Amino acid sequence: MITIEQLKEAKDRVEQLNRYLDIDNKKVQWEEEQLRTQAPGFWDDQKRAEQQMKLVKGLEKWLNDYNEVSTLCDELDTAFEFYKEELVTEQEVDELYTRTMEAIEALEMRNMLRQEEDQMDAVLKINSGAGGTEAQDWAQMLMRMYMRWAENNGYKVRISNVLDGDDAGIKSCTIEIEGPYAYGYLKSENGVHRLVRVSPYNAQGKRMTSFSSVFVTPLVDDTIEVNIEQARISWDTFRSSGAGGQNVNKVESGVRLRYQYKDPYTGEEEEILIENTETRDQPKNKENALRLLRSMLYDKELQHRMAEQAKVEAGKRKIEWGSQIRSYVFDDRRVKDHRTNYQTSDVGGVMDGKIDAFIKAYLMEFGGEQ
Repeated sequence: MITIEQLKEAKDRVEQLNRYLDIDNKKVQWEEEQLRTQAPGFWDDQKRAEQQMKLVKGLEKWLNDYNEVSTLCDELDTAFEFYKEELVTEQEVDELYTRTMEAIEALEMRNMLRQEEDQMDAVLKINSGAGGTEAQDWAQMLMRMYMRWAENNGYKVRISNVLDGDDAGIKSCTIEIEGPYAYGYLKSENGVHRLVRVSPYNAQGKRMTSFSSVFVTPLVDDTIEVNIEQARISWDTFRSSGAGGQNVNKVESGVRLRYQYKDPYTGEEEEILIENTETRDQPKNKENALRLLRSMLYDKELQHRMAEQAKVEAGKRKIEWGSQIRSYVFDDRRVKDHRTNYQTSDVGGVMDGKIDAFIKAYLMEFGGEQ
């Protein structure tokens, strides 16, 4: 049975959320923005109208989620009193407490996603490391894990490019995950993921270690200004491989975009290479490739801003791209995040996309730093 101190803590956290989220002002803002959608000719500019509707729905979700938390807390308070009068059981109070705390923690976690880019869709790229078939199989397992996570959370998933492995698995893939705060949650996955297991591809049945890197960027839309110099773009076309009918191997629908990027801050140059085989329509694939380029350029600017902030706040812990962030040890039934030290023995659940606890631990520890 919960204690009076636990009930008080829950009520205090709901009150703090009311202040942090500025609920009263959000209600006023929602009413004002909602009125704008009723103006004559609102849908004449469809792109602008869609952005306005996105703003309204975003505010509405904050209000609805807070109202749900507040209602649960009120019900918990009532149930606690009813238990004294033997109108509800101890189990019913405890179950309601669990639901209330889960809702509070979920809203607290989302409250940490305050950066402009956090609410955007995400582009997730996975590259297999050295190790041949075993590493390529690991990359495909990660791809499935993130796709299952997205589906479990109601996000839309699109695979924009996959490079199959030599015998099994994949060498690389690019996935677009669309939904509220997709980037804010998935930014915690940036880095190198390490697998330790008895490999099915090793004849001696030896324990092997494999690595795959995960790189997550925000997926920008047309409303965000990104400077692309057309003179630095070149295109190649190629025939897509894989399933898809006769058209796949006969028509050069796949596109390869090369962009000669010059860092405006350091002057360093690099070639950005993007391949897209998402559809059998070459112009559509070109459009998608340009959208991915915009996202990468936006992310580079974002990383520069974060690096400048890190110089000022030198005492803060920095998470580098390329660092080993998590180990998946199948034999020991253990998945451990090396940044937060959070770990679980539910290896099967993690590989089925249950990674919310890892995301939560990361945001709780590092969300405020970003």
